[in-house]
Amino acid sequence: MALYLVGDIQGCFDELDALLIKAKFNPKQDQLWLAGDLVARGRQSLETLEFVKSLGASANFVLGNHDLHLLAIAAGLKNAKSSDHLSPLLNAPNFSSLCDWLAQHPLLLELPNQDGFMSHAGLAPQWSIKQAVKNAAFAHKKIAGKKREKWLSIMYGEQPNDWHLVTNKEERFRYTVNAFTRMRYCYADGTLDFACKEQPRKAPNGLKPWFELAKLKNKAWIFGHWAALMGDCPYKNIYALDTGCVWGNYLTMLRWHDRKQFTQQRLS
Repeated sequence: MALYLVGDIQGCFDELDALLIKAKFNPKQDQLWLAGDLVARGRQSLETLEFVKSLGASANFVLGNHDLHLLAIAAGLKNAKSSDHLSPLLNAPNFSSLCDWLAQHPLLLELPNQDGFMSHAGLAPQWSIKQAVKNAAFAHKKIAGKKREKWLSIMYGEQPNDWHLVTNKEERFRYTVNAFTRMRYCYADGTLDFACKEQPRKAPNGLKPWFELAKLKNKAWIFGHWAALMGDCPYKNIYALDTGCVWGNYLTMLRWHDRKQFTQQRLS
């Protein structure tokens, strides 16, 4: 069995399909894990979700900010943006069932051999890995549960951005969602920044990439979300897989056991 890890698809299904063919992915014996943001921006969000769902136990993924936003749209909490090209998905007869299936997926996955983790955005520097696992399970239970709409309505906002200022379940949920799906930069004390999306060399003084501050303890971490990095990360145990396919660049896949990368240029 081979484990294949893929960055943000964002509705670029044709590119995903071509990449799987290139890597000779076999769903009967291989695993496909996705780093979140399966939907939005690209024009094939419906095809992407239907395909990943069709793989059954051969596929797994973490939720990204665009996936969560889709759930908020489905709940009537937010309106879809025309730039996300979601109309075919929103109008599909199986839209509701796809959202129910999407909501059952976590914010954090541990690799099968327990030597690393995958999340959409990263690991909050104010957390230990043990805290991250605990808080991911807490938020997952809320998103997958019967009161999903209530918790989705709570997730929007940027405060608290300091874990030490969290005082209740609602703030814990919002911080956790933001840390796992929106974070790129942090301040020196580990508080989260949500404004800067640039490459590290262009970041304002006082901001550092989360992976320069995170307490990883030699564990590997796989993440997406940060297209501006274009896969460039100076740490050998940290893998940035969002290479901006939806922005005209390419989709990246990492075969875990030998760390071989496969890429697929944007097709349209």
